[in-house]
Amino acid sequence: MKHLKNILGICLITLLVFSCKTKEIVIEAQEVDDIVTYLASDELEGRDTGTEGIEKAAVYIENYFKDLGVKPYFDTYRDSFTVKDKNAFNVIGYLEGTDPDLKNEFVIIGAHYDHIGMIKEENGDAIANGANDNAAGVGTVMAMAKYFAKTKSNKRSILFTLFSAEEKGLLGSKYLAETLKAKNIDLYIMLNFEMVGVPLVDKDYTAYVTGFDKTNLAEKMNEYAGKKIAGFLPKAGEYRLFMRSDNYPFFKEFNVPCQTFSTFDFTNFQHYHKVGDESEKMDFNHMATFVNTFIPAVKKAVNAPTKEIKMKSLLDE
Repeated sequence: MKHLKNILGICLITLLVFSCKTKEIVIEAQEVDDIVTYLASDELEGRDTGTEGIEKAAVYIENYFKDLGVKPYFDTYRDSFTVKDKNAFNVIGYLEGTDPDLKNEFVIIGAHYDHIGMIKEENGDAIANGANDNAAGVGTVMAMAKYFAKTKSNKRSILFTLFSAEEKGLLGSKYLAETLKAKNIDLYIMLNFEMVGVPLVDKDYTAYVTGFDKTNLAEKMNEYAGKKIAGFLPKAGEYRLFMRSDNYPFFKEFNVPCQTFSTFDFTNFQHYHKVGDESEKMDFNHMATFVNTFIPAVKKAVNAPTKEIKMKSLLDE
């Protein structure tokens, strides 16, 4: 009987360990709410590059990475540069890949954390808080960092990159892209998230992809997700959005799939670069669903045995 109890005990422990290892991390709405609400708070005064507000945002992101055990890629989390004699810095977290070979290939998951700061007063408010643009994208990247840090499920190495000076002309992403190109890293893909705080209207997909026709990214993400999560928005091409966010400098430097996902469709959010871009206008249930929908597809991309996401020009080779 004692021997049987020991066997049952071992089986129970094994089952519990197996359950813990296989349990998926689910991102809750309150988690993204906390991140976006802080970054878009009046205290940070719109996170303009070179201000005290963006310094507070950077410290917040750094502490989040530290608490997760996400390491800095450089000596510190900050990738420093200057913008018109003002100090600026991207904030970068690094998770080394678990596969001895694939860890030498990199996936960048990014969003810009700066905004435009103080603007012309409207109804007594002069702070352009930048909740949708782009605290929502930052919340998405940070939530993905949490998932991969907790599950340790990335065969390739991941750089979680939060860019400064996007609003100054993509200066932070340009600086980092040039730095990483000089280091000759093997960049597989760059996935950028921009203005994802409210859902698309009457679309049969979750987010649109900029530069849709340049790569098979949308096709592969839909395949990985088992449903249509990435689609084509004609206005994205009309407004040349592929060239207007932080994916573009990486595309120019590396000539690999570097694209942006967004849910801003020009009809569903009327506060772009205005004081009304506040956290209470965000749909955090949508954001949690968005993150939890995209994570499985991103995970499969990160862990694909070969580079399955490709430029369209290379697909027939």
